[in-house]
Amino acid sequence: MTKKEFKAESKRLLDLMVNSIYTHKEIFLRELISNSSDAIDKMYYRALTDENITFNKDDYYIKITADKENRTLTVLDTGIGMTKEELEENLGVIAQSGSFAFKKENELKDGFDIIGQFGVGFYSAFMVADSVTVVTKALGGNEGYKWESTGADGYTIESYEKEEVGTEIILKLKENTEDENYDEFLEEYRLKSIIKKYSDFIRYPIKMDITTSKLKEGSEDECEDVVEEQIVNSMIPMWRKNKSELTKEDYENFYAEKHYGFDKPLKHIHISADGAVRYNAILFIPEKMPYDFYTTEYEKGLELYSSGVLIMNKCADLVPDYFSFVKGMVDSEDLSLNISREMLQHDRQLKVIAKRMKEKIKGELQSLLKNDREKYEAFYENFGRQLKYGVYSDFGQNKETLKDLLMFYSSKEKKMTTLEEYVDRMKEDQKYIYYASGDSIEKINKMPQTELLAEEGYEILYFTDDVDEFAIRMLMNYKEKEFKSVSSGDLGIEEKDKEEEKEEENQDTKEVFAFMKESLSDKIKDVRPSKRLKNHPVCLATDGEVTMEMEKILSAMPNNQGIRAERVLEINVNHDVFNALKDAFENDKEKLKVYTNVLYNQALLIEGVAIEDPVEFTNNICKLMQ
Repeated sequence: MTKKEFKAESKRLLDLMVNSIYTHKEIFLRELISNSSDAIDKMYYRALTDENITFNKDDYYIKITADKENRTLTVLDTGIGMTKEELEENLGVIAQSGSFAFKKENELKDGFDIIGQFGVGFYSAFMVADSVTVVTKALGGNEGYKWESTGADGYTIESYEKEEVGTEIILKLKENTEDENYDEFLEEYRLKSIIKKYSDFIRYPIKMDITTSKLKEGSEDECEDVVEEQIVNSMIPMWRKNKSELTKEDYENFYAEKHYGFDKPLKHIHISADGAVRYNAILFIPEKMPYDFYTTEYEKGLELYSSGVLIMNKCADLVPDYFSFVKGMVDSEDLSLNISREMLQHDRQLKVIAKRMKEKIKGELQSLLKNDREKYEAFYENFGRQLKYGVYSDFGQNKETLKDLLMFYSSKEKKMTTLEEYVDRMKEDQKYIYYASGDSIEKINKMPQTELLAEEGYEILYFTDDVDEFAIRMLMNYKEKEFKSVSSGDLGIEEKDKEEEKEEENQDTKEVFAFMKESLSDKIKDVRPSKRLKNHPVCLATDGEVTMEMEKILSAMPNNQGIRAERVLEINVNHDVFNALKDAFENDKEKLKVYTNVLYNQALLIEGVAIEDPVEFTNNICKLMQ
């Protein structure tokens, strides 16, 4: 037996690894299985280059065995094994990767890939084990060897009788503590779940002895436990299959198996890229919105695999926030991983893949909009708000990507329409894209401000989401057509009256409106005759960029800064109410103040804004009734 110590730097690295590098203890099993897969890959490669070696795939596998009585967990593989020298080089020096060296020496090509690259994964076993034993016999070797270590104190190597080529790693698990339960790594269901999570697509069978309950032979109701060897991994990743081999049901089953949602996917996207960065991906657009989608608890991101091994459960960098509803996975051999293989280095490859993901998702959504309108509208009902947030966020830098995916309810079509469709239907001399904001389609239909536009046959887009106006203001225009609120001071279509009639009208009304403005003090910017009202007596219009709907939304925010719209009280001079206003101005100015207060509050109520003094309002109503 040879007793050796780790080098000083290896001791420090081992301590760092056990306590810092890995965030989840269960990762150790992923690392050991990946090493076993590498060992079989090396055997496969040797068979390709040495005619004296045959590679029968049925002879190669990985087996996980838990022994509860002795508190051991064994990971066995039928791979290439290790010589004594390789044991010392690969396990005696932490961060010395035998797999990485093998890849360099043999210049692996033609898509052949070995997972290991840092040489630290093996030592993750010490997160859960007091001692680790490795029994191995190398291909072509005459004898086997046993490597043992309890951690930083060092290791021993001795000859060991082993008949078959391959490696066994035996972990003596730590005792449970108040904070840690190591028994879980001896339970069948837990081991199986870890394998399915991280190593389901390792290309070789991962076997376990699974206990099942079966009827006793000759009995109708008496059962017995039977232990059977089972393969617990899928082996062949669905994303590496040809699309022509797969059916809609295959994708739906994969969606369900990966627990991407309880619904069925509305659309799937299968990508196989073999350019500067090689990767495969399967993405899904869900049919229904997750219950927590618009909460802080929702976590976006795609599953990220490297050569079939799960690296990250949620890689947020692969999809932009405005496509955060997308589920799925990406697998690439070309990613630069950090030492723990739990997180990704922020490098060029990741950015290339993320850019491609964004383009592909947008393209599929545009295709859905064009070719299956009903499905797209179902999607938009669930996730359209997120697209609008994408237009508004990040100072509008994504607006060009998203603008053609937006939809709004149309007053003319009585259904959802795109901005492109609206512009294509615009009147020849129409200057603006008109919109109205409100809590619902029903409420917008009753807005006084829409009367003139509706009468003149102009189409109005209905904004019913709180983000709509903010997104449109960030968009600014669409195909050189600016957006205009129906409450805007200048709609650009008012009737062209003769100048002398206009002047005469102004002379008749300006003194009345000046008095009303003075009585309302700083509540409004102006009182003026309305050119948009036909049947209603009064409405609120706005000057400037902030509309009444935007004011309501901003005032409800926690960091409300008191931003207000520049309110303009508009009076229909063709309504009987205006005659009452003129009469009160000439005969009873106190009554005109009451009229003004009532009309102003009436306009606020129409807008859905709480009136400032309900008691004063009701008292004024009573005065007028008397």
